[in-house]
Amino acid sequence: MNGAVDLLVLSPHLDDAVLSCGARLAAAAASGAAARVVTVFAGDEPAAPAGRLATELRERWGLPPGGVLAARRQEDLEACRRLAVEVEQWPLREALYRCDAAGEPLYPTLAALFGEIAAADQPAAAEVAARIAALPPARLLLAPLAVGGHVDHRVVRRAAEASGREIAYYEEFPYSEWKWFAVERALGGRRGWEPEVLRLTPELAGRRLEAIRAYASQVPALFRTEARLAKQLRRAARRAGGERIWRRSRPGGPAR
Repeated sequence: MNGAVDLLVLSPHLDDAVLSCGARLAAAAASGAAARVVTVFAGDEPAAPAGRLATELRERWGLPPGGVLAARRQEDLEACRRLAVEVEQWPLREALYRCDAAGEPLYPTLAALFGEIAAADQPAAAEVAARIAALPPARLLLAPLAVGGHVDHRVVRRAAEASGREIAYYEEFPYSEWKWFAVERALGGRRGWEPEVLRLTPELAGRRLEAIRAYASQVPALFRTEARLAKQLRRAARRAGGERIWRRSRPGGPAR
């Protein structure tokens, strides 16, 4: 997968791109454009994950010990197949499984996962930046805006900004729906930003929903039911006018 692409979406985890940009990916593929999802943190969990949080989430997702990421990678492959887009999954571990030199989790609680990036995590951030810089050219490269503040989303955003590549940003669903003014906080205020909205036809909305349904371990954990998923997607589309990305209207601006 080394050739130039029209649309390349950086996904921190094995669902972020489809949850947030599913209609845009579907529209690109339908038009004959080359579209690709690159999941940054898709590597296997440790044989014996340290920390209670990893175990609690695995049980909530209904996945077997030692098989969490293998199952989630298959879900992601199926979701992207339904959208007819290419997939690239990097073997880097997500924050939930990253540990310090003593083997202790860097982010042992949910609060930590949405807190500051650990100083010991800098090597992971540097590797992400190097990998992003080496990606093939793309007419549109989308990075997460880091709505909600998850450590991995912020690592990917900062790495994309440090790569020297021209990028636009997508607002992550469902974080954009769960937290008041979360998008504005991630932007640092709307001044200096311009939105670009993809209007959703029934076909695009349907294809996005069908792709998201492929994440069988995540939909119940995030939305409880498919009906609630569909309702939240409709609400997000009404709020934004469709599926929205952001571009800087002036150089610079803070990295979140």
